[in-house]
Amino acid sequence: DFLPLKCDACGEVFCKHHIRYDDHKCNSAYKKNVQVPVCPLCNTPIPVQKGEVPDIVVGAHMDKDCKYNPAQQKQRIFTNKCLKPGCKRKEMMKLVCEQCRGNFCIKHRHPLDHDCKGSSHPISKA
Repeated sequence: DFLPLKCDACGEVFCKHHIRYDDHKCNSAYKKNVQVPVCPLCNTPIPVQKGEVPDIVVGAHMDKDCKYNPAQQKQRIFTNKCLKPGCKRKEMMKLVCEQCRGNFCIKHRHPLDHDCKGSSHPISKA
């Protein structure tokens, strides 16, 4: 069954098996390509106008407008230092004592574990 289908990019006529851009190696496929390229350094989508080659536009972005910061890749996740004297552990999330409002690690998070000075007696004996 040959059903004539016209390619919307190049205007040539093809059967149903060759109508896809890749199947007939369409030279005008880039005009209809609606993908938005992303900068490999800063992960920002780069707008490409019709008729422009995406590789050239992304390359120009990397040369001029890219906001890539290599130091940002090495930001530390565990920044919440335990306030218990002698403890050097750091946690990803803040674990704040309800009595003294101090930030502690998982091991010292309970009032009895960090010698809490917030009130005269701890709420629980956890």
